[in-house]
Amino acid sequence: MAGREQPYDPYIPAGNAGQGGSAQYEGGNTRTAAIQSQIDDTVNVMKKNLESVAQRGEHIDQLQDKSENLNQSAQGFRRGANRVRKQMWWKNMKMRIWIMVGIIVILLLIIIPVVVTKNQ
Repeated sequence: MAGREQPYDPYIPAGNAGQGGSAQYEGGNTRTAAIQSQIDDTVNVMKKNLESVAQRGEHIDQLQDKSENLNQSAQGFRRGANRVRKQMWWKNMKMRIWIMVGIIVILLLIIIPVVVTKNQ
């Protein structure tokens, strides 16, 4: 059995199978610690990314609410603007009618006395 290779055991670090050297075992621990540190860093980055995605979702919801409010405000403004436009159109038409009536009255005041004086 001295010439045979030991079976693979996942719990024994590589290069340490069948050897009692503590230097290689410590190297395996530092390597494992380094890998664990990288895994922890990766997990922390992923947690931060998930938090960012959650915050982005909240921001999107807030933007959606604001855009809906803005849309409703725009519709209200459009209705109000149309109402004011119609009111101003009627006011303008009333002014034109009053001006036309005024011109007709002035013309009648000028024409009637001239016609009356010519007929006498």
